[in-house]
Amino acid sequence: MKALHPTPSALPVRVGARLRACRQAQGLTIEQVAAATNLTRGFVSRVERDETSPSVATLVTLCQVLSLPVGSLFEDAETEVVRLADAPHINMGGRGVVDRMITPRGQSRVQLLRSVLEPGADGGEDLYTINCEVEVLHVISGELTVFFTSRTVALTSGDTLTFSGREPHNWRNTGASVAEVLWTFVPAAWSGSR
Repeated sequence: MKALHPTPSALPVRVGARLRACRQAQGLTIEQVAAATNLTRGFVSRVERDETSPSVATLVTLCQVLSLPVGSLFEDAETEVVRLADAPHINMGGRGVVDRMITPRGQSRVQLLRSVLEPGADGGEDLYTINCEVEVLHVISGELTVFFTSRTVALTSGDTLTFSGREPHNWRNTGASVAEVLWTFVPAAWSGSR
């Protein structure tokens, strides 16, 4: 068997933007990071702009100050395309509706469903809850009425409603035509209680 000799990539490793984003997400200034790492403000700034490459020890120190795993700087961004034609059909319990999950099955932070609702389609007989913190409903086309225990909200094309998934609710396509909607659940609601 012939030995394979790895060769380094010709592309430079760019970690600056991830370091800067992490620093900013924590509300830290360059001065604060520089003071905590015993580096100069200018050096930290150049690292964040990928104008200089820090030593491994310096990179580890920066990551420790930012509570950032060093390996995360080198991971590719997580991306996955779900084509609507390939999106799996799921059954959320509604009547007169075709639901398709348009986020990857393994995605646990958020879940999107794209639903086609026939006129008169509804979420069933009773109010229900979804096992998520936040539910967002966006009407792509048509009309939809959402029922809560103490109020009713009528939505039309372009409207977006945000509410707690744990709030008892139901819905109905009250329009004369097919409605198309996007449901967003945060975090992913792998199963709702009915």
